[in-house]
Amino acid sequence: MEKAPPWSGRAADGEGVLCKEAFKESAEARQHRRTRTRRGQTRNNSCAPSSCPETTGDPPRIPAEMANRGPSYGLSREVQQKIDEKYKLELEAILVDWIIAQSNDTKGPPKPGKDNFQEWLQDGTLLCKVINSLYPKGSEPIQNVTESKMPFKQMELISQFLRAAEAYGVRTTDIFQTVDLWEGKEMAAVQRTLMALGSLALTKNDGFYQGDPSWFPRKAQANRREFSTEQLRHGQNMIGLQMGSNKGASQSGMTGYGMPRQIL
Repeated sequence: MEKAPPWSGRAADGEGVLCKEAFKESAEARQHRRTRTRRGQTRNNSCAPSSCPETTGDPPRIPAEMANRGPSYGLSREVQQKIDEKYKLELEAILVDWIIAQSNDTKGPPKPGKDNFQEWLQDGTLLCKVINSLYPKGSEPIQNVTESKMPFKQMELISQFLRAAEAYGVRTTDIFQTVDLWEGKEMAAVQRTLMALGSLALTKNDGFYQGDPSWFPRKAQANRREFSTEQLRHGQNMIGLQMGSNKGASQSGMTGYGMPRQIL
């Protein structure tokens, strides 16, 4: 059986008969209330038109505090503490003096401390100036060295310095990672790289090193020897001392076997 409409007088609920006009008005009121509710939810969940990515076309801005890493706990904290223990303040003072002398920096040295040293080198400009000063004028490996506040620009300069340092002769095992400096993860690795670079520049002795020679140790250099064919042939007929020698040995003062020792 077809259900009767609520205004027909045959409503099954027994609560009275509604006229068609009253029912239509109540339906419109319910629809209006739903529309207002949806608009309120949309307004609360949406952003302002001036800052909304959909209206401006710009990517969403990430707050600065979200880019920083929080404190570590447990095993991660123990590992980080061991890494921080490798950092040496005495070496930091030497590296600061050398970087200023090598790059002709006029900003002045930073305050002592690992965090201040990391902030001083974070943008990568000083590192690029140091590696460029070790090459003749016009042959610098990094052409455009400009200061920037943008993180990816700073990390790009650090990466260029690392590539140039490896091409200069620093071993791959002595090269730090970009995040070690930019995020301050392992400043001891940054010290190791700069120490190897300064020692290599001092050892080359090509006139580009600036600063006190006692700041870095000189690396061992190869001392290659050349022998003629006659010298090599003569060495094949000689017995090396590693095989033993009987020169200088004698039996003077020895007594025969089985005889008592004479004590005078």
